[in-house]
Order: sequence, then structure tokens, then C-alpha cells
Amino acid sequence: MVLLYDPTAPRRPDTGNAERKLETLAGKVVGFIDNAKPNFDLLVDDLARLLVTKYGVGRVVKRRKSSASIPAAPEMVNELSAQCDLVITGSGD
Repeated sequence: MVLLYDPTAPRRPDTGNAERKLETLAGKVVGFIDNAKPNFDLLVDDLARLLVTKYGVGRVVKRRKSSASIPAAPEMVNELSAQCDLVITGSGD
């Protein structure tokens, strides 16, 4: 017998924010949540530099989770959602 677990999260109810689109990145605040895996910080630094120089992003906010195996703390999510026009999460390695 093989026991198989499905790791996918259940779909969240639509809050109506999913279709909000940015017309431009110029002057916007972009946030990054680093999941603490190796090399993501390097990728974020390069991507942030590109977003500022090529697309006119006004400011970049970077936060790092303590571990890849846990979700971002609610305080971090609240802080970034209050400050940022766009938040990108990612994985390194």
C-alpha cells in the first residue's frame, strides 16, 4: 500500500483583487519575500536593480522569511501589502 499526500493548497475564495493590474511600474513600490533558500537574495538584488533602472520602479522593499518551510509571518504580509504596489515571492537554489 502506498499513501500519497497532495501538497497543493486549497483554492482561496476570490476577494476581487486578483484582477487589479498595474498599468506601469514607474514610481511603484515592489516588494520581495525571500524564502531563505540559497541564492534567492542574489537573484532579488539583480532583479531589483533591473526593475529600477529599466522600468523606473520607485522603491524596492526586501524581507526574508526565517525558513523556506514556513509561511511568511502575518506581520510581514501586512507590512508589505500596506507599502507595496506589487509583491514577488520566490525560491532560490
